[in-house]
Amino acid sequence: MKKLLLTAVVLLSAGAAQAGETNVAVAANFTEPAKEIAKAFEAKTGHTAVLSFGATGQFYAQIKQDAPFAVFLAADDSTPAKAVEEGLAVGETRFTYAIGRLVLWSKDPAKVGGEETLKTAAFEKIAIANPAVAPYGLAAVQAMKKMGVYEALQPKLVQGNTIAQAYQFAETGNAEVGFVALSQVITRNEGSRWLVPDLLHDPIRQDAVLLKKGSNDEAAKAFLAFLKGPEAGAVIARYGYGTTASN
Repeated sequence: MKKLLLTAVVLLSAGAAQAGETNVAVAANFTEPAKEIAKAFEAKTGHTAVLSFGATGQFYAQIKQDAPFAVFLAADDSTPAKAVEEGLAVGETRFTYAIGRLVLWSKDPAKVGGEETLKTAAFEKIAIANPAVAPYGLAAVQAMKKMGVYEALQPKLVQGNTIAQAYQFAETGNAEVGFVALSQVITRNEGSRWLVPDLLHDPIRQDAVLLKKGSNDEAAKAFLAFLKGPEAGAVIARYGYGTTASN
């Protein structure tokens, strides 16, 4: 009996010693699914993913300044590609983990009624993420320009640094409507929304990549492997994202 107990203690100690912690930079639109995925990842592997949320462009600037991130989950595919080109990330590890969907949303159930909402512009303020650093903000601008309403709506724009801040503006009523990520409102039954057609903007392909700081980080590599797996995939789909398998 004592021998069995000793063996169990040794095995538990070995598992604890192998468990690691890795720092992950996560695009703001992916906040809620990332939290769920990190929790499942820790339960399955023992590793801990420490998540930081923000705008893709801001994260890239921090990574160039030697920020302590091992994994980068961006809101686009071009920024991770640039990280690889500039020697900041490991090229063969880059992959598309989600394809984002843009939504025009209001907590007022009568405010959003399709594309006509933007054409009639019966609102004082419309929230978007900063298109210079946030891919969802860029997609929103592309959609407005393609619809021919951008110039008319420019004076009404309220800009957040991230898609999370743009959503906050719409949620608090500081803007009556806002361009947000589908993942942010998919579980909400109240309000009104219009799923912006994909043809109105470039695809929001969201890529993940192992950063050079994570080259020898087993927890970082394990997190990326988990992100590709069926458990993470189920979470990603539940939040309304497309995947490379279905697009």
